[in-house]
Amino acid sequence: MITIKDIAEYYDTTQDHYRRWWNLKDSLSLHYGIWNENTKEFSESLENTNKVLLQFCNISESDNVLDAGCGVGGAAFFINERTNAQVTGISISENQIKLAKEMAIEKQKEDRINFLVMDFTKTTFQDQSFDVVWACESVCHASNKAEFINECYRLLKKDGRLILSDFFLPTEKQNDKNRWIDKWKQTWGVPNFVTSTYFTDELRNKGFSSVEEFDFTDRIRKSARRMYYASILGALPSELYNLFNPDVSKFAKSHYKSGFYQYKALQENLWKYKIVYAKKIG
Repeated sequence: MITIKDIAEYYDTTQDHYRRWWNLKDSLSLHYGIWNENTKEFSESLENTNKVLLQFCNISESDNVLDAGCGVGGAAFFINERTNAQVTGISISENQIKLAKEMAIEKQKEDRINFLVMDFTKTTFQDQSFDVVWACESVCHASNKAEFINECYRLLKKDGRLILSDFFLPTEKQNDKNRWIDKWKQTWGVPNFVTSTYFTDELRNKGFSSVEEFDFTDRIRKSARRMYYASILGALPSELYNLFNPDVSKFAKSHYKSGFYQYKALQENLWKYKIVYAKKIG
C-alpha cells in the first residue's frame, strides 16, 4: 500500500529524473503536455496544459488560488504571470517546495505566490479561503479521493471553482492481464486510480454543481510516448547506477519503468486523461 510518506519520498528522490527527462529546470512542470495541430515543441505542450486549465476556470486578478499538489511551482507562476492572481502552492514534498520557494525569490514573486509543505486532503487553511482550487495530475496520489473533494468544498468560497486534470480508469473492472496499471502505480507512488464517473458522482454528492468532464487522452499521447522512449533510453544507465548504488531509494531505483508501464497501459486503453471542472454553489 502506497502511503503519504511513500508519495513524499517518491517526489523527493526522483526530482533529478524529472530534471533530466522532463526539462524541469526550464519548464518547472512535471505534468503531461497537451498537443494540438499547432504544437511543435514539447515545451509548448507543457504550457498548453496550463493554458487549457486556465481557460476552463477563468481566473482573474481578484481570485485567490490554491494549487493543490503544486510540484515545483510551474503552474503557480503561470497563473500569476497570466492573471496576477494570488496563488498558494502546496505539496508534501519538501524538495519541491524548497525549489519553488527559491524560484519565487528569483522571480521576485514572494508577495503574490506562496509555497507550503502541506497535505491537500488535510490543510490548515480557514473555511472559504479560496476562489479556485487547481490540481494538475495530483489527485491520483490521494488514497481517498472523497477526502480531497471534501477539503476542496470546505476551502472554496461561494461560486468557487475546482479545476483538475488527472488519470482515470475507463471502468472499475477491466482486463489488465499484464498488470500494467498496478506496476505503474507502484513505480509512480500512486495508491489508486478511480473512474471519472466515481469522481464526478462524489463531486455532485458533496454539493458541487456544473460538474463537467472532458477527455484529452488523444492530446497527451505524444507526451506518454515521450515518457516511454525515456524509459527505454534510461533502462541501462539506471540499472548500472542501481548496481553500484544498492542503497538507492526504492522509487529512484524503479522510476524509469513507470514510463514503460503507463504507455503500455495507454495502448490497451486502460486509462484516460481527463479534465474535470466543478463549481461550488452556496
